[in-house]
Amino acid sequence: MPLTEAGIHAAALRLIDAEGVEALTMRRLATALDANPMSLYHHVPNKEAVLRGVARMVGARFRTVTLEDAPWQERIRLLATDFRTLAHRHPNLMAYSFSQPDFIQPEDPFWAALTGTLDAAGVPHSEVRQVAALLCAVVIGVLIAELNGALHQWSNLEPTAPAASAEGTPNTGPEAEDRMFRLVLDTIITGLESRLIADGDREGDGDGEGAVRGVAPEAGPRSGEPVFVPRQQSASGSRGPDPDPDPSCRLGAEPT
Repeated sequence: MPLTEAGIHAAALRLIDAEGVEALTMRRLATALDANPMSLYHHVPNKEAVLRGVARMVGARFRTVTLEDAPWQERIRLLATDFRTLAHRHPNLMAYSFSQPDFIQPEDPFWAALTGTLDAAGVPHSEVRQVAALLCAVVIGVLIAELNGALHQWSNLEPTAPAASAEGTPNTGPEAEDRMFRLVLDTIITGLESRLIADGDREGDGDGEGAVRGVAPEAGPRSGEPVFVPRQQSASGSRGPDPDPDPSCRLGAEPT
């Protein structure tokens, strides 16, 4: 079979998935393709170009959100969840790509869908790119911690405060990471909702209701999702014991 740039990128991805980015060399790639190493240079100039091509190929497989009629909150959840699925399908490549500042480009389906969703949510046009960049930084940071095992380790650190030393089930397994990722998305979305409502209050009539598209002022938590109960404070400002939370409130594909 004749060599092509697409074929070289596909073979490189298989090698990276199996053995990691550090295992990729032009000689190893030529062996996998049953080709002369020098013949690869007629299609790709060097290893760095191969890695960029592989990253673009995988990024193009990202599923663009088409739920235009869905609330922006759900569209962000879907975007982030699909992005996470892609990262876990190709952890070696994505761990490398996350370390590259030019990993996300304006034409990437993920970036285009994210900025479009934020614009539809009512984020001021002058802030869409900054907010999108911050969301990317948070989500990618969490995914890096998932892929390298840090999130699992941190979430099982023993507490040092006596009041926080209650017995509990360790956070282990994929289900625990799924819950933490949903918690991250809930926190991001809640913060963005609050910001949009505050902006609407300043620009509208002050009541905030209906000033922001897709924001339900009295929306409660989804079933099975975490609820945070603030600590009570005494008159002196010192923190007292936590009130008992509602026992029913507890921490709960790469497309072809």
